[in-house]
Amino acid sequence: MCDLSLDKSTVYVRERGNLRRVSDIVLAQPKPVSSCRRTDPFVLRKEHFIFNYNEEGSLRYSTKSLFDITLLFVADNIHHVDSLVDFPEQIGDRLFVAAEENRVFLNPDVSSKALQLFSDAYGEIVLGSLCLRNRFALLHERIDAIKTFHSLRSLDLFGCKLGDNHELFQHLTSTSLASLIQLFIGANSLSDAGLQRLTAPIRMMRKGLDRLQLLDLSYNPISETALRYLTCLPKLVKLDLSGTSLKLGTELKTTIWKLLGLIHSEKPLDSFDHSRCKTEGWAEQVVNQWETNSSQMPKQRKIEESRISALRFFGRQKFVRGVLIAAPFIHEHVEETNNGKLHFYRPPNNPIKEEIPSMTNHQVKTQCHINKRKHQPEKHDTSHHGPPAKQLCSAALSAEDIDLLNSY
Repeated sequence: MCDLSLDKSTVYVRERGNLRRVSDIVLAQPKPVSSCRRTDPFVLRKEHFIFNYNEEGSLRYSTKSLFDITLLFVADNIHHVDSLVDFPEQIGDRLFVAAEENRVFLNPDVSSKALQLFSDAYGEIVLGSLCLRNRFALLHERIDAIKTFHSLRSLDLFGCKLGDNHELFQHLTSTSLASLIQLFIGANSLSDAGLQRLTAPIRMMRKGLDRLQLLDLSYNPISETALRYLTCLPKLVKLDLSGTSLKLGTELKTTIWKLLGLIHSEKPLDSFDHSRCKTEGWAEQVVNQWETNSSQMPKQRKIEESRISALRFFGRQKFVRGVLIAAPFIHEHVEETNNGKLHFYRPPNNPIKEEIPSMTNHQVKTQCHINKRKHQPEKHDTSHHGPPAKQLCSAALSAEDIDLLNSY
């Protein structure tokens, strides 16, 4: 039982010049953590009424509409709703706002299910673009809720410390993100092995990222060997390799042209300008709430205080203060001038090829042999300027790829 502790005195409200007694209306007190608002949802609540003053200074009140009261009730119990599919978008929008105002999405036990409910019904309207640039703490803390946004068109994970074996890799290449068009995974310490692991499901099962057009791999320690793992992206038209182990030259340009059909851009492409990175959708404020109320903030402050205390002993307080206040370290030359940008794009006269259907090892080898015989008489033709067809032989599954597939 909960103790209401309500004031039992008579309450009068002046309405149209007459006094009206409203003492029979039970106004719920501001609820503690556990209140009758949860145990008895039919108790009249204070937020069911709108109180204001007229020109004469008299207190006036009016009841909210039944729709608004119902909306509040559903928002408080959104985790009990089975589906919102076929509900009008206007209803979904107001319900999402009500749930957000009640801070439903800050509850880790409820937020994932609630966001999944809205994402299933309204898709990219809930969140079409998500920017987590340098927000690695937020990503790791809210990764389950972030996975519910399965209609993203743009995802920026620049500087999120993914490494070569992050659990998010399986989500990126799943059918949940089939609508993804832009992916930024620069400055994540992603090596050749990590890129191989990321693209393994795509190369083997021909599923995932089939609509990806823009890929940012900048400031990762990848080499020219990793380029062959990108041949499984049939619609790739823009690629950023700045700050990697690759050096711009004739050999690199030729390799990327043969493998991916992309040419080097003399000017930096605006598509890779991270100043345009932003989160768009109903859940934009939800992401901001997560960052503001991150449970990692107190822990981080304790870590910073302990570092300052320890290093003050060695007389380096000024140096440490500057390091701690600075943004998360990615690369010193990330924000440098555009002189070293390695941006590649597909020229307009080079249409995107259709996705190659999945084949077995025997079919791939046979097809490669047929293609070699078919194009053998044309070796003397050097006037052809189009990109060579992607070699299907490279799609054959190696023992290493089989091991990666089994790991999934």
